[in-house]
Parts: sequence; structure tokens; C-alpha cells
Amino acid sequence: MGDSQAWTAAPPAAERARSVLAAAWSCAVTGEGGREEFVGAHTVTDNGRVLVQVPEDSALNAAAICAPRGEPSAVLEFADVAPVPVRNRIRARLWLAGYFVPEDGQLAFQATRVVLRPPSGAVVVALDEFAAAAPDPLATAEARLLTHLADCHADAVERLTRLVDHDSLHGAVRVQPLAVDRQGLTLRIERNRTHGDVRLPFHKPADDVGQLTERMHVLLTQASSASCQRPLQRQRTDGDG
Repeated sequence: MGDSQAWTAAPPAAERARSVLAAAWSCAVTGEGGREEFVGAHTVTDNGRVLVQVPEDSALNAAAICAPRGEPSAVLEFADVAPVPVRNRIRARLWLAGYFVPEDGQLAFQATRVVLRPPSGAVVVALDEFAAAAPDPLATAEARLLTHLADCHADAVERLTRLVDHDSLHGAVRVQPLAVDRQGLTLRIERNRTHGDVRLPFHKPADDVGQLTERMHVLLTQASSASCQRPLQRQRTDGDG
């Protein structure tokens, strides 16, 4: 959808990729032995290495031992899923191509290529940038923060639409909080048959939840001072909206 409101103050691709990795609870691994799904089985080191605890009978164990060292032989896939129910809940996908090395009873993944695919298109992330980047400080708290905003402060979300360009709200039937990071809040604007996203940047980055609360208060104050937009249209129940 061609919303005119620009994405501003967005995190760089390497930070976004590390944030997806930090918040993901599951991953899919595709290798010569097929595809396996793992839930709650991986951890991430400070430099972005993924460690996977796999069952002893997993084909990944044999593949890690038999595969030529250093040659890409597996792909890890992580999905960035919006915690609030919206259309197209996959906000991005992250792929790590590389190979496994047995390490201390688990498999350590050595990435040789990192690809992040947000809605705007796939981006190859340089390995050194990926290793050096830190996840957004709000990444692991984002799900709780957004669901609380959507469930308990719907009035605040609607008030924030006063900060959205009028053209972006044309035909809107519902607005939901889609994402939040240290630099801004993203809203998902849904119409009967289409949707789009707009970003509301903070006046300065928020490095923890306490600072985020202050940044949100500033946005709400700005919204209260803005001219009122037209109220959202009633959500249709007889179509696909």
C-alpha cells in the first residue's frame, strides 16, 4: 500500500536482524537431513552465534559430523511475528546460512550469510556488522508492551492517529500497534481490503522501558495538541475486513 507517511528513525538492518534473533522463541533448520522445527531449543551469544540443543536422534547431529568443515550445509530461519493480531503478522524473516559445529553437547552454528527480509525487501547483512550489532533494548519486552497497549489502551492508540498523515488514514477501519523499538512506534492501519504501516518516531531513543514510557507520553501529548482526524470507519463484518 502506498502510504505517504515515511518510515523514519528506523533501526539499521544488522540491529533489526539481531533483534529478531533475540526475541525469537523457535527456529526452523533446513539441511541435508530435511527440515526440523525447534521450540525453545536455541540460545544466542553476544556476537550473534546461535547454539542449538537438539535431540540425540536428530539428523542434524549426524549432518554436523559428516559435513565438510566450513562449507555451508544448513539454513536457519526465524520469523518475526507481530504479538498483536493483525493482518500479515509476519513482520520479517531472518535467514542464516552456514554450518554446524558440535560444541559442548550442542550444535554451534557458524553463519556464512545473513539475510533479513522485511516487507520492503530482502537485505544481505554483512557478517561483521551482524556480529558487532546489539539487539534493540526493547526487543525481548516488545510483545508484552504491545499487547498491553492494544488490550488496555485502545483509546491511546486511536489518539495517536492524530499524528498520522490524513491520506494514510483514508478508509481506515482499524489501527493497531504493530512494532516498537528504541527509536519509534509503528502502527498498522487496516482498511477493508488493504493495510499499511506508519511510523511515529520518538523525539529521542528509549534505552529501557522507563524511557519508553516517557517517550510514549510525549507522543500522546503531541497527539492531544494535534487537530482531530476523522473517526475510524466502523469495521465491516460482512466482508474480508
